[in-house]
Amino acid sequence: MGCSSTCYLPPNPLPPHQHRHHRLPLNRRSLLFLSTTLPLSTPLTSSAATPPAPDTTVTDRVFLDFSLCPSYFLNRTLGEYDLSLCAESEPLGRLVLGLYGNLVPITVSNFKAMCNGSSGSTYKGTLVQKIFPGQFFVAGRQGRRDKGEVKPPVDLVRNTDTVDSKAFLLEHSRPGLVSLCLSENDDDEDLKLSPNYHNVEFLITTGPGPCPQLDSKNIVFGSVLEGLDVVTAIASIPTYKPGERIRQYNDFAEFIGDGRAKTARAIWNRPLKTLYISNCGELKVAKPTLPPTLP
Repeated sequence: MGCSSTCYLPPNPLPPHQHRHHRLPLNRRSLLFLSTTLPLSTPLTSSAATPPAPDTTVTDRVFLDFSLCPSYFLNRTLGEYDLSLCAESEPLGRLVLGLYGNLVPITVSNFKAMCNGSSGSTYKGTLVQKIFPGQFFVAGRQGRRDKGEVKPPVDLVRNTDTVDSKAFLLEHSRPGLVSLCLSENDDDEDLKLSPNYHNVEFLITTGPGPCPQLDSKNIVFGSVLEGLDVVTAIASIPTYKPGERIRQYNDFAEFIGDGRAKTARAIWNRPLKTLYISNCGELKVAKPTLPPTLP
């Protein structure tokens, strides 16, 4: 069909290779606007370096010997004697602990002083206070020596590791880790209020799994180098477990502010056998430092 003179014919489009490109005038302000509005083609890389891993080099080694004393009961006192003189002692075994002196030097120094007796006190002849099956056990509670508790040490350095964030980086991720008790510390409040108080209570994880509830609240400062079988034996010792009704009463007493609730809980998870540290000390070796790759 033909087209009359009144038909409108659009101009022929230019071939692709003949398209005109119009350049926009760009000044400094335009470039600044574009740089803040256009998406980036490549992600920004952080200039901050990855923080170094905690230094778990073993700088020192100590030992703890554990024994059972069948002739001693937790509700009796020892008089002027301590558990290291138990006549019917049944050796359980020795733990050799590697300590991370580069990471937490004061915590390690104080622990060594408690093992070798240079602190004015010692772990020797004191009880393992609590065992939490499948998690950890606790020793080093301060109090009365005639009750198998640690005599408060006097010759220790004040531990500033407890306010250093890097001291809390290590996790309680496996069995055999040694940690300074902070959240799990059950020393008497009167002792803690003393200006000369030094926390020396410690825990050792027993496994089989990790204990994430302890992370960022307690300070891992070493690990078991020898004697994980002893750790397993300790974890298998039966403990006192209150019945469900007693737990409910205790929860209610705590809810209404009855101070006796905390006192009653003090005996929960106590071993039903008298487990104690029969000897302890520092191991002097030619090359005490071990690389961080070792446990």
